[in-house]
Amino acid sequence: MKRFAWLLLLCLAQLAAADPQVRVQARLVPDTGVLVGATVNMEVDLLVDTWFTAAPVLPKLELSGAVVSPPGGEAQHLTEKLDGTPFFGLRYTYQITPQQAQSFSIPALEFVVQPGQGSGPVTLKSPPLVFVAKALANAGGQPQLVARKVTFTQTLQRSHEPLRVGDSVTRHLTLQAEGAQAMLIPPPTFAEVQGTRRYVQSPQVKPISDGRGSTSGGLREDSATYVITQAGKITLPAIELTWWDNAGNAQRASLEAFTLNAAAVAYNAPFSISDDLRALGQQARLRVSGHGLLLAVVLLAGGVLLWFGYPWIRHIGVSLRRWQAARRATWLLSADFAWQRLRQQLSSRPLRLDALYLWVRRVSGKRTLAGFFTGASATNKNRSLDLLQNCYASPGNAGEVPPPLLGDLQDVRLQMSKRRTATTRYGLKPMNP
Repeated sequence: MKRFAWLLLLCLAQLAAADPQVRVQARLVPDTGVLVGATVNMEVDLLVDTWFTAAPVLPKLELSGAVVSPPGGEAQHLTEKLDGTPFFGLRYTYQITPQQAQSFSIPALEFVVQPGQGSGPVTLKSPPLVFVAKALANAGGQPQLVARKVTFTQTLQRSHEPLRVGDSVTRHLTLQAEGAQAMLIPPPTFAEVQGTRRYVQSPQVKPISDGRGSTSGGLREDSATYVITQAGKITLPAIELTWWDNAGNAQRASLEAFTLNAAAVAYNAPFSISDDLRALGQQARLRVSGHGLLLAVVLLAGGVLLWFGYPWIRHIGVSLRRWQAARRATWLLSADFAWQRLRQQLSSRPLRLDALYLWVRRVSGKRTLAGFFTGASATNKNRSLDLLQNCYASPGNAGEVPPPLLGDLQDVRLQMSKRRTATTRYGLKPMNP
């Protein structure tokens, strides 16, 4: 009994340590009798005996002379039994449409799968495949539509009934091809029609799903709008399409022509605007003169500018007031202001000399009249002494200013101004003042 138990444990350990089995299968459908323009499906089956822990990584396939569409995001689920072992897998389909008559070799492709209970990702290589594409008979050497079945339909949409000049007609075409790629369905031709203007709209192309993770064909929808420009009979011509089945037999799909009649009837409003205005009591119309409208626009623009420019205007006003205050402060501290006060005080009674000393200090930097008149003439010096004597004389004679004194001071001011101008102009003081 113990030996049987040990043997059973050993078998279980070996089973637990064994890696899961993985398989890859690839085939072409169909594998023979491929025509140029027909679609060949390369089906790849990825199989494991456990499960997939992640989506497989699919390689990219490129073939010179053929259009290849990779598999979509969905895959067909499989359950198969190989060598007595059940396998579970996913089927991916590559769609190959040859554009040239030649032999095509599909190399071995590498697929990466992640099976459950495995030690890591596993890389599988598909077997190489070969097929030969044959040219179509009477196809003119150009790629053509090859399909199992083609359905070609049309609808006509009128903007108004009956049609008039200015109305439009939209022609919708739907082409469904089983066993063909949607991107390879040829576009139909919308002919120019006399008496109309043609506007071709952008087509809509999409694959047809088979419900199992693959595609069974393609669908193309085209439309064109014809705007009627003249009255009379208008005919939209028939449209014919030539396609080939998988046996290489030419087939035809046609759409019938449409004949339309357009009337030259002027457009009439469904109601009378004049009657409605009279019913609403709006017979009188308000007319605004051009000058009044211009004045209103100017006032409105001025109001908008004033509203949005008020902060700037306020800032400019504050800056202007500060500039004026600075100018006034400079003026009050200047020698010209002191001279203006001096002229006023010399004519006032009783006599005041504070403005004279203020002017002397600002114009020359001297603090005494004696120092100020050092460089002046003897006449001006004597005048100043007479002024001091009159100011500090007895009360009976104080306050009398000699009349020529103001003129003498003006002469001294003029001389100092010339001297200051010469100093500023040449940057040097006069050698012989």
